[in-house]
Amino acid sequence: MKKLSFYFLLILFFAACNSTKHVAENEHMLTRNYIFIDNVKDNSSALEKYILQKPNPRLLGAPIGLYFHNLGDHEKPKTALKWGEKHPKKYKIVKNIFSEKQSIAYANSFIKLNNWFLSYDAPVIISDHKIKRTSDNLWAYYKTQGYFESEVSATIIRDSIHKKATAEYRINRGRPTLLDTIKLKTESLVLDSIYKDAGMRSLLISGDQYNDKVFRKEASNVVKLFRNSGIYHFSEAALGFYVDSTRTDYKTNVEFLIAKDRFKDDKGVYVKKDYKVHRIKEINVFTDYSYTKKEEIHKDTVTYNGINFLAHRKLKYNPKYLAQSIFFSAGDVYKDTLRDLTRNHLKSLNNFKSTSIKFTPISGLDNALKMDLFLAPKEKFTLGFETELTHSNIRNIGSSAKFSLTNRNAFRGAELLKFSFLGSYFNAKNGPGWEIGADASLEFPRLIAPFGLSKLVPKRMSPRTLFSLGSSFQKNIGLDRQTFTFVSDYKWQYNIKKTIQLELFNTQYIQNLNVNRFFDIYSSEFTNLNTVAEVYDIANGTSYFPLATDLKTQASESLRFIKAVASNNGFKISNSSDYNTVLNIQNRYNIVTSDFLIPTLAYSYTYNSQIDFKDNNFSFFKARFSNSGNLLGLLSNNYNVNGKKTLFKIPLAQYFKTDLEYKRFWSIGSNSVFGFRTFLGAILTYDNSDIPFTRSYFAGGSNDIRAWQTYELGPGSRNSGLEFNVGSFKFLTSAEYRFDLVSSLKGALFLDAGNIWDISGSEFVDEDSKFNDLSSLKDIAIGSGFGIRYDLNFFVLRFDIGFKTYEPYLEESKWFKNYNFASAVYNIGINYPF
Repeated sequence: MKKLSFYFLLILFFAACNSTKHVAENEHMLTRNYIFIDNVKDNSSALEKYILQKPNPRLLGAPIGLYFHNLGDHEKPKTALKWGEKHPKKYKIVKNIFSEKQSIAYANSFIKLNNWFLSYDAPVIISDHKIKRTSDNLWAYYKTQGYFESEVSATIIRDSIHKKATAEYRINRGRPTLLDTIKLKTESLVLDSIYKDAGMRSLLISGDQYNDKVFRKEASNVVKLFRNSGIYHFSEAALGFYVDSTRTDYKTNVEFLIAKDRFKDDKGVYVKKDYKVHRIKEINVFTDYSYTKKEEIHKDTVTYNGINFLAHRKLKYNPKYLAQSIFFSAGDVYKDTLRDLTRNHLKSLNNFKSTSIKFTPISGLDNALKMDLFLAPKEKFTLGFETELTHSNIRNIGSSAKFSLTNRNAFRGAELLKFSFLGSYFNAKNGPGWEIGADASLEFPRLIAPFGLSKLVPKRMSPRTLFSLGSSFQKNIGLDRQTFTFVSDYKWQYNIKKTIQLELFNTQYIQNLNVNRFFDIYSSEFTNLNTVAEVYDIANGTSYFPLATDLKTQASESLRFIKAVASNNGFKISNSSDYNTVLNIQNRYNIVTSDFLIPTLAYSYTYNSQIDFKDNNFSFFKARFSNSGNLLGLLSNNYNVNGKKTLFKIPLAQYFKTDLEYKRFWSIGSNSVFGFRTFLGAILTYDNSDIPFTRSYFAGGSNDIRAWQTYELGPGSRNSGLEFNVGSFKFLTSAEYRFDLVSSLKGALFLDAGNIWDISGSEFVDEDSKFNDLSSLKDIAIGSGFGIRYDLNFFVLRFDIGFKTYEPYLEESKWFKNYNFASAVYNIGINYPF
C-alpha cells in the first residue's frame, strides 16, 4: 500500500511537471529572453527592468511555482453548489453522513486546495504586444544614454509542438552623441547671484557622452541650491534644457535656462512673480494635534526662544527640550535641509505618531513664512512582547520571552523610560533550566554630560544618551550565574550613513552561584581528569581513581587531585602530556568559575549605505574598539592567590578588544540577492588577566558557521570534545544567495568559513589551538548548505541545514568526510543570519 501511494504521488508530481499543461492551443509559454547588444550576447541583469515579460522563476533550473500551479485545475467548480452538481453521488453520500453546513465545508476544502495550487505562478504566455512594448522600452532607454540613432528589433521563436517560445532582442546602438558647447542663462538677478556665490560646479561637461541621468542630477542640484538658499517657491518647473538636434556630427550644444518668474503658489497654480529670499517670521508647534480637535481652542500656550508651543489642554512637553528638535528660529532663511532635519529629529524622538510641517506665506509680506508643526503624540504607555527560540552545543531547544513597558515623555523632555522583564526555559543536557531577569533604561534625546561636553556634538546629529541598570539570574544553566549590569551609552548620527557610539561606563559584574557543579556540567572535563587519575594512581600508588561523582564531593575531590598533580614534579617529567591535560583543566576551571568585574570603555563606528529595508544594494561596516579594566585598575593594587588583579576582592577583567565587521549586498535580477559578510576580532589581555567566558569568541550556531553548533568548533585544528570551546581571535566569512521560491517562501544557498584561535600566549594552550601566523589559516573550517525562509513582513522565520564541508581537525580526508544529513546541523532562527 505504501509503495502504491508513493508511485501515485510520483505520477502526480511528474504530471505537474508538464510545464505547458495549462497553455491553450495556439499559445506559447515564454521560456527564455535573449539580448544581443551590437551582435554580442548580453548576460547581465542591467536591462531586466525594461523587459515586460519574463519566464517563470526557476529553482535549480526548475519552475517549482509553475509545477504547483499545474496541480490545480482551472475548470474545477468555484462554489460548493457547483461542486455538488459536478459530483452528485459523492455529495449525496457526504450529506447523508454530515449536516448541510459540514457538507458545504467538505466541498469548500477541495475548492480551497485547488485555488491554493492555482495561486502559484501561472505559465507566462508570450504576447506580441508586450514584446513590442519591450522593444520600445529598450529603444527609449538607449536614447537616454545618448544613442539617438539606435535600433531595436525583436524576434519570437515559437515551438508549436511543445507550446514554448523564446524572445530575442537585438540592439544596434550606433554612435553616441557627445556634449559640445554648454551655455547657462539665468533670467533672475537673485538666482544668478546665489548661483555664482555658491561656486557650484556643473555636471554637464563638454566632451562627455549625453546621458539623461546627468541632466536630471544637474536639475536636482540646482533645485537643492535655491531651495536651501531661501527660494521657497522654486521648483524644477523653472528649469529648461534645450538640446540642439540639428547637428549631424554626433555632437550637441546645450542651453541651460533658469527662468525668473515661474513658481507654484500654495494652490498649485503657476504665478509669474520675481523670486525672493524667504525668511521664517513665526513658528507655532501644536504639541497634541488631532484632526478631530483641530478647530478647538488651544488653552495652554508658552513661548520659548521665539517659538510658540500650544496645547488643547496642558502642555506636556518642556519647551526647552522640544525646541532642540526644531532647527529654525524666527528670522532664519528658509532651507529644505533644515525642514528635513526638523522632521527627522522629531520622528527620532519616538514620541509622535505623525509629524507634519507646513509653511505658509504671510499675507502682506512677500518674503515672510509662517511655520506650523503639527505633532500627534503616541500613547504614553505601551507594552511590548518578544519571543525567541535558541539552540546550542550545551543547550537543547529552548525558548525565551521578553515583556516590556515603555513610558514616553517620562520627565517632559521626550525621554523614554523602559522596564523590561526576561524569562527563558532551556532543556539542557543536564536537565531543565531557567533564567529570569529585569532591567530599567532611560533614554534622553540629547547628550547628558558634564562640563559642557554635550556641546561637542551638534543637535543635527540627533545625539542620544542611554542609562540602563539590570540584573539576571540563571538556574541549572551552566553554574547558575547571576549578573548585574550598568550601562551609560552615548550615540549620535554623524550623517545619514555614519553612526558613532561611545560607551563610557559599561560595567558588568558576573557572579557564579554554584561552582561546585563545574565537573557535572562540563562532563567531558571530568572524563579527561578521571582518565589521568587512573594513570596517576598506577604511577604513584595512590587511590584517586575513580574520582567521586557525587555532587557534594565531586568538585572538592577533583580539585584535590588537580592540586596533587600540579605539585608532583616527578609525574610532570614522566607523564608530561597527562600533566599538561590536568593543568589545562585547572586553567579552564579557574576562568569559567571565576567571578568577574568587567568595566568597559568602548568606541564604535558604523557605516550603513542602505536607504531603506527594500534596498538590496548596499554596504555595511562596523568597527568597535573596547578596553576593560584600565580606569578601575588604577584604583587597586590588590591581587588574588592566582595572581589576578582584584577590586573589592573581585577579579578585574583587563583586556583590549577589537571587532571589525563588513557586509555587502547585491541585487541580482528579479528579487534575488547575493550577500557577503566577513568578521575579524581579537582580544589582548594585560596584567595577567583572564578573558571572561562571556567575552570570549566562539564559533558555530545559526548566525555563525551553520555546519557546527554553538561553541562546538575550534579552537584551531583542535577537536577537544568539550561542551564549550572559546578563543581570543576569530575570523568568519559567509556568502549567501537568496532567491524567491513561491509566494512568501524564500530559498537560500550559503557558504560559511572561519574558526577561533588563541593568541593569549598562555602556557596552558595547546599548540593546535594557537594562531601563530598566516599558516594557521589552514585551520579555517568550511560549511555549506541551503535553507528556506518564510517572510511574515514583520520578521522572517528561517530554517537552514549546514553540512561540514572542510573539517580542519581531521587527520585525513578533511574534505566532505561528514558531508551528509546524519552529520548535518539543523538551524532554526528568526530573521536573516546577516
